Amino acid sequence: MTALSVLIVDDEEEFAAALAERLELRGMETAWASSADRALDLLSERSFEVVLLDVKMPGTGGFEAARRIRERHPGTRVILLTGHSTADEREEGRRIGAVAYLLKPVDLEDLLETIERTAKERA
Repeated sequence: MTALSVLIVDDEEEFAAALAERLELRGMETAWASSADRALDLLSERSFEVVLLDVKMPGTGGFEAARRIRERHPGTRVILLTGHSTADEREEGRRIGAVAYLLKPVDLEDLLETIERTAKERA
């Protein structure tokens, strides 16, 4: 069985790197990017089953990045992460096709369950 591949996109580099390390300890294959543009470059180089995408980032934000991912890589599942959530943002996330919208700081067990469920839905 191949490892589940997850791309973490967050402008908080320490958060992204630490989360990548924690997911790798759980047997997942990870990469991370500190900007949406870098994430889109990585997605053009290789495929990921799941993208964990911060909503609020400088430059290209998470919603726009999610739209581009859905257009260019329709098989890739997007989970949005945010430090602040509004009902309008959650609705926007659903509208653009995100499979989940989680509030940071996210509980690791909840995140793992969401990633695994998302990957099974993709299969």
